Amino acid sequence: MPANHDEIRGAVHGTAPTPLSVLDLVTVGAGSTATQALRTSVDIARLAESRGYHRYWVAEHHSMPGVASSSPAVILAHLAAHTDRVRLGSGGVMLPNHAPLVIAEQFGTLEAMAPGRVDLGLGRAPGTDGATAAALRRTDRLNEGADDFPQQLAELTRFLDDDFPDGHRYSRIHAVPGPVQATSPGGVQDPHRPPVWLLGSSGFSARLAGVLGLPFAFAHHFSAQNTIPALDLYRESFQPSELLDKPYALIGVSALATDDDGTEARRQVLAAALNMVRLRTGRPGLVPTPEEAEAHRFNEMEQDFIQSWNSNVIHGTVDEVRTGLDDLQKRTGADELMLTANAHSGDVRLRSYELIADAYGLPRA
Repeated sequence: MPANHDEIRGAVHGTAPTPLSVLDLVTVGAGSTATQALRTSVDIARLAESRGYHRYWVAEHHSMPGVASSSPAVILAHLAAHTDRVRLGSGGVMLPNHAPLVIAEQFGTLEAMAPGRVDLGLGRAPGTDGATAAALRRTDRLNEGADDFPQQLAELTRFLDDDFPDGHRYSRIHAVPGPVQATSPGGVQDPHRPPVWLLGSSGFSARLAGVLGLPFAFAHHFSAQNTIPALDLYRESFQPSELLDKPYALIGVSALATDDDGTEARRQVLAAALNMVRLRTGRPGLVPTPEEAEAHRFNEMEQDFIQSWNSNVIHGTVDEVRTGLDDLQKRTGADELMLTANAHSGDVRLRSYELIADAYGLPRA
């Protein structure tokens, strides 16, 4: 059954240029634990709900000590138990890592836990390095998974809708919880199912989302140079569907605001960037402290990377962040801004979302 358009198109609150949402990587800082990071995620989700953020997504990553979001469905179930209204979803589940039936079952379960507020965002990248992807998929034929993404997506959609045609090898297999329960004797299963989003950092998923009439989420926070071309391609390719009558695109944005003159934001962003340097050079670890980052001697290659990376992180004072977000939305025409706050400190991340909500006059529940 098609999702209600309001589940996709959020409401604009206060003076924000679009609906605002949250992307959580469940980051773990040096000296902290995954338990503490997950507690911070609950605090941020509750804040997001109370301040009018539209949705809260969790990203799938693997084999990264500083990112505790390897199991989005598990984390979302935990967040569902601590919230009542905010939309919850994956940003995203990396579909080639999983059997489509498994994802249909997991998100059918989430939908039963939090009816009408679950999103299923899907990506085709592994969310990790090649060796880890091979371990996840139990195969070294990694390109096959990405190339088969449209077929995997079609299969997943069939499981979600329980509508394989007669004679199909899966026609007698059902994702449970799911629509099949409504056709069983005495069944009263809600036929609603989570809306599917496609995620991407290039043109492939942009075009596919457009052709299928699905909402699209672009990873501006780590592929800023491709943002406008991908959004243009999505809009040009868009064909109306039962789900959407016109394109709807959100972009992920790195944004961090602090109470001071921006000094602390710059310190935290430098620490997050050092973490990215280590990840990109095959040395993933916990997010370093700002003190460690300030003491680090960056070589020329690292300095170039830091400068390029941080140029796409909107950070500083509240006014600087608000202006940066406004300008980005005008440049891209994004229908929704999904903010991710990368920092060593969970308290700093939580405070940033609160400051941004205040800056735009978002409501208080």
